[in-house]
Amino acid sequence: MKYIIIGICSFLIAYLFDFVSLKKIPLAKLAIGGAAGILGGYSTIMVYMQKEKFFLPLYLSYLGWFLLFVSVFLLFYSLFWEIPFKKTYTIKGVGDKLIKTGTYALVRHPGVIWYALLLVALLLISRSKLFLIAAPIWIFMDILYVFIQEKFYFIKMFPGYEEYKKETPMLIPTRKSLASFLASFGKRDKG
Repeated sequence: MKYIIIGICSFLIAYLFDFVSLKKIPLAKLAIGGAAGILGGYSTIMVYMQKEKFFLPLYLSYLGWFLLFVSVFLLFYSLFWEIPFKKTYTIKGVGDKLIKTGTYALVRHPGVIWYALLLVALLLISRSKLFLIAAPIWIFMDILYVFIQEKFYFIKMFPGYEEYKKETPMLIPTRKSLASFLASFGKRDKG
């Protein structure tokens, strides 16, 4: 259970990321992002490696490996390729360019979908009983994180965010957003 709590702490630390971005505190983004990433990665690995397992048919493990590759690719694509990496994650201040193409035309927070898919993949591969508890809690923490971003930060960071909220769903794609995603496929907003 302590590893689940460490994972929760990684989200609590990550909640500070947008705050220090708006306050333009030097090196704080790197420190907070690094700390959240290290704690989140450590807790995920430790929960994955737990010895208490549940039974799953072998084909579900194969499905898990497929989902793992897909989710890792999509997570990195959405969070580190589609949005300007340096402005968003390393330099002081905020990445002030609103991205509305690619996976960000599908939903406003595609990383939440890919992260949930990643946790499902790891659950299927590891068959860890502790992962059955951890995954829903960490997904909830990620959803809470984007609600906080929406309410307190993104309106201040990105001109046009209110309009973006009206045209693109937050987490669950619609037919219209799927069409927008397909129409913008391969296009990249320059940040």
